[in-house]
Amino acid sequence: MADKNTRIAIVNHDKCKPKKCRQECKKSCPVVRMGKLCIEVTPQSKIVWISESLCIGCGICIKKCPFGALSIVNLPSNLEKETTHRYCANSFKLHRLPIPRPGEVLGLVGTNGIGKSTALKILAGKQKPNLGKYDNPPDWQEILTYFRGSELQNYFTKILEDDLRAIVKPQYVDQIPKTVKGSVGAILSRKDDTDTQDIVCEQLDLSHLRERNVEDLSGGELQRFACAVVCIQRADIFMFDEPSSYLDVKQRLKAAITIRSLITPDRYIIVVEHDLSVLDYLSDFICCLYGVPSAYGVVTMPFSVREGINIFLDGYVPTENLRFRETSLVFKVAETANEEEVKRLRHYQYPDMAKTMGEFTLEIKGGEFTDSEIMVMLGENGTGKTTFIRMLAGGLKPDGGGEVPILNVSYKPQTISPKFKGSVRALLHEKIRDAYTHPQFITDVMKPLQIESIIDQDVQNLSGGELQRVALTLCLGKPARPHLIVHPPREEDGVCGRALTSSWRPTWRQVRVFVGIPSRKTAANTPQSLLRGDEPSSSVMHKSIQARPEQLQTRRISKPTPSK
Repeated sequence: MADKNTRIAIVNHDKCKPKKCRQECKKSCPVVRMGKLCIEVTPQSKIVWISESLCIGCGICIKKCPFGALSIVNLPSNLEKETTHRYCANSFKLHRLPIPRPGEVLGLVGTNGIGKSTALKILAGKQKPNLGKYDNPPDWQEILTYFRGSELQNYFTKILEDDLRAIVKPQYVDQIPKTVKGSVGAILSRKDDTDTQDIVCEQLDLSHLRERNVEDLSGGELQRFACAVVCIQRADIFMFDEPSSYLDVKQRLKAAITIRSLITPDRYIIVVEHDLSVLDYLSDFICCLYGVPSAYGVVTMPFSVREGINIFLDGYVPTENLRFRETSLVFKVAETANEEEVKRLRHYQYPDMAKTMGEFTLEIKGGEFTDSEIMVMLGENGTGKTTFIRMLAGGLKPDGGGEVPILNVSYKPQTISPKFKGSVRALLHEKIRDAYTHPQFITDVMKPLQIESIIDQDVQNLSGGELQRVALTLCLGKPARPHLIVHPPREEDGVCGRALTSSWRPTWRQVRVFVGIPSRKTAANTPQSLLRGDEPSSSVMHKSIQARPEQLQTRRISKPTPSK
């Protein structure tokens, strides 16, 4: 019985195509051959159905499926009685729920596809938890009985009595212009229930954008606009799904300060965040989510901020004696490289340069870089980082200074517009035919970026994050030095960073800081070491740095204690 309850079957609805295969999963299943209906599918079926109670976990159907649509996942044996929600048969399963507390900020951290947005929908009252009984959903009385004795019982009781109003800041702010029309000022005035529009706009740098239409806003401006719309409304539950995406470091801190200003003794505030520094500043306590993306997710008990972040970094939950990641995430800073290695490296130099574009002026001091090295550019949005990269790539000519050397570059732009008609596999075959089939490239780039899961999908139908991963794969697959990458997608939970650092085992040595007035007059300083280059941005942010005992290289922003 225990064996039956600790195995789930997942069928990918996008990949399963019974009309285009020979139902190899059913024909090869040993349980079906014994006369039991473990797998049900016909050529006329829309999708295959797998009986989790009859499945023996042999894995034959997974290997036989021509589209890679099946997966069998073993669950920890103690989770079967703690199922909170399941959408349908052979689909994602969420175990437990985060427990919000009034007057405090709850932070949620975990990989994509692990159930964070599902948990937010349930806590906001927009999704009724079915306790895993998708074919016969329970009523609210049964749900309240299930949560009896926990803080969630009182929470859901208030939700049912309409005592709590919830507002959610959506995750994908780039979709806002498709549903919201009008000027920023008009929409904010219509939503302002608390007469705090002017204060919030000043905090989030939106005052100069009031006359602009929503469809004309950039990604960072849309993010700040979405946060402002939530902050100026009257509600009891405030939920922010990834409030720092598209924002630079300074804007992230301002958004975090604005969110924490909402704290009152009777308000619930829940934040989903991938940036651990922002999560550290925002949260009063943290719940980690672990599991298998798109298969199942488990919510841990609440931890203190420091303990919760270190549990996520370590990949180990001490209270459950459970390891959910094979390796720990460790931050390392290399100040110097091996001398013998440096002698073999190739050096590139570029001169002092200047560029004027309308009212914007950029001055760049000359520098150099080498192979096997990552040079990071720090600066606010609008300080010329992308302009500098375009100049190195040959896309822009400098107005003054020396000539940019001719380099064999591979360039990934900031925004991706899919124009290729065909699958991801066809695109890779056309652009980087030799690289994408090379075993080393598959290990270092394709697997960390999870390209195999989307390789047969149409490029035109990919999401924004998936497009970024494909663009980064194309950039790294071209035989060029240097690779110029604008904004590696942070919504992909660090897989891009792992792909970058594994490709050439680089020494992360240089930081170039861009300073000045954004969109007006800026300057790029000479390259510096990582620690020295981070000091100007730290001083601008007025941060006090504290080392954690467990992770000496992680950094904390000291936050004021809110007055209650």
